[in-house]
This record gives sequence, structure tokens and C-alpha cells, in this order.
Amino acid sequence: MVLTKEDVEYDRQKELAEFDATKTGVKGLLEKGIEKIPRIFINEQFILEKKTDNNLSKRSEFSIPIIDLGCLNNDASARGRIVEHLRHACEEWGFFQIVNHGIPVTLLNDVLKVSKEFHELDADEKKPYYSRDFTKKVVYHSNFDLHSAKATNWRDTLDLMMGPDPPQPEELPPICRDAMMEYSSKIKQLGKLLFELMSEALGLKPNHLHDMDCEESVLVVTNYYPECPQPDLTLGFSNHTDTGFVTLLLQDQIGGLQVLHKDQWVDVPPSPGALVANVGDHMQLITNAKFKSVYHRVLANNVGARISVACFYRMHMDHTCGSKIYGPIKELLSEDNPPIYRDAAGEELVKYQYSKGMDGTPLLSHFELKASCADN
Repeated sequence: MVLTKEDVEYDRQKELAEFDATKTGVKGLLEKGIEKIPRIFINEQFILEKKTDNNLSKRSEFSIPIIDLGCLNNDASARGRIVEHLRHACEEWGFFQIVNHGIPVTLLNDVLKVSKEFHELDADEKKPYYSRDFTKKVVYHSNFDLHSAKATNWRDTLDLMMGPDPPQPEELPPICRDAMMEYSSKIKQLGKLLFELMSEALGLKPNHLHDMDCEESVLVVTNYYPECPQPDLTLGFSNHTDTGFVTLLLQDQIGGLQVLHKDQWVDVPPSPGALVANVGDHMQLITNAKFKSVYHRVLANNVGARISVACFYRMHMDHTCGSKIYGPIKELLSEDNPPIYRDAAGEELVKYQYSKGMDGTPLLSHFELKASCADN
């Protein structure tokens, strides 16, 4: 391989530091009028996958499951059917869409609107929130793993730590304050119901996951994926799994979310009023891999800015929840189903993800018992 002058002079860490120092994110690059993406965003693995992917024409064969909560309270048999559908979705897909969930469409649309408005504020209005201190309750940033990932993602983010100890209203950006507070309240109610149904899907009492504090910590994240001049060279979000118990995602109509199922990337098309849910690594750990946390990604696009708002039920990095220890649920274990994973402090998964970045290796491999034995 012959190195070009550009290859020799490329200093990735220097360019990352310069990008971070602007505190304007990917949106700031577009405002400068760039026509080519900076080299830090070029994802060689993605480019290689596209060249060798022989399953492109098969993606339409699959579609993620849909869980309809509209008939939940009709009778006991209806609840039983929903629980069974949910069990299948969590075991076979790790992803599903929720419809008739009770959150008004008007609120969903408002949340998407104010999220976009925040990210499109003048840079000087956003800079006070820009930080790499992820123990803060309100953080604006671009790429949580900026300095550890192999490729930078085409995405800016606003993190709002909304539970168990949410920020004071005046700490939230004014432009999205009211909508985010109302949405957080509604999404927590939905989360409580979902954890009840998931407990039942595991064959446990409805309050089992609630009693484990799985729904206590809530992080609401608004992701802004600007229009990209070279979407074939980068990703909005690289292949990854989520660290928490469950993620509930609201997405606009641009599209781009894909989930890996049976070695094929399957589109998760936007559906007005629907929420996308997925199992996280922490849920896979405590269910001893009965419920699956699966890879997903977001494609970059040259159509327009994509907005998504994710609600993560996951531990925070600041020991808010008292370093609670989690391991495989004892009621799910047996001689034929021994524990796969070791016990771990609640925030340990999050800290490990932030330290290693999205490097393509499964996060939970670090928590497997065989891995722990090898480390010792």
C-alpha cells in the first residue's frame, strides 16, 4: 500500500481535538459550507461492508414485530396475548414497535419539533451546554466516544438525565424545557407498564423488574443527524448495542434506523405515533440472554436533518443509584441454564461502554463468566 501525502500528515487525535474545541458539533461543519466530510468521519468498516454485502436485496423479507397496547385492558386473555407477543419479540428480535401506547401524537410531534429547534439554535446559545462531563444532568456534545471510536459519527446529541433525580426546570434549555418535562413524565408511565409486561413475559410476577429498580434511572437523549454531503462514507450511528435495560425511541419521518436480524440489516421504517423499543445489554445480562440485545445502526442521509429522541432506562455514571449490583435473575437459572454473566455494578456497563467506545466488539463479552475467569 502506497501512502499519500495526506495519509502521512493525518493526525486523527489532533483533528478530533480541533473538532471538539469548536463546541459546535457536526452542525457547525455544515454551517461552514463543507462539501466533503472530514477524514475523522470516514468509516472504513462501513465502506467495506457495503462492498461485500450480498444481502441487500433480501432486507424487505423481514419487518420488526409490532406490539399493540390498545386492547391491553379488554380482558385477561388480551393481556396474555400481548405478553406472548412481547416475549417472542424480546427473544427473537430484541426490537419491536409499540402502537396505541397512550402518549398523545401531539406531544410526540412537539418533542420532535423542539428537539430540532434546539440543535438548530445559534452556536453561541448551545455552547454553554457543551461538555464531556457525562455525570452532568444536561450535556450537549457530539459523539460520547469521540476520542476512543475508530470513526466519528455524523451526529450531535443533547443528554438529559431525567431520573431518578432530574434537573431543575431552569437547568433545561428553555426552547425544549416544557415539552421534555411533560414527555419524560409520560414515557416513565409507559416504561412502568412495559417492565410489568416484560416481567410477565419472563414468567415472573409483574413487579419483579420494578422491584429491581430497572426503571428508576432515565436518560432522555435527542439525536440530531444533519444532512450529509457524503452519506456513503460515514454513519449517523455506528453498529452498537444499548447499555441499559430498555430503550424507547421516538423518530421522525426521515428514516435510517436499521437492526441486525439473521445477519441482515433490516430497516425500521418510521410510523407516525409509534415508538420503537429495544432490549439493552443490561436486560440481556439479568435475563441470562433469554432477552436479546442486538446490533443496530443509523445511516447518514443527504435528504435532510433526522431527529430522534431516545429514552434509556439505564444506570448513570455518577453512582446516583448507589452502585446496585445486578446479575442473572435467580428465578431464571437452573442446572440446565447456569449463569452466563457475572454480577456487575449498575453503572459498570455504562462506564465500560464509554471507555471502549463502539469498537465492534460485544460489550457483554467483558461480563461473561468465562471472560472473568480468563482475566483472573
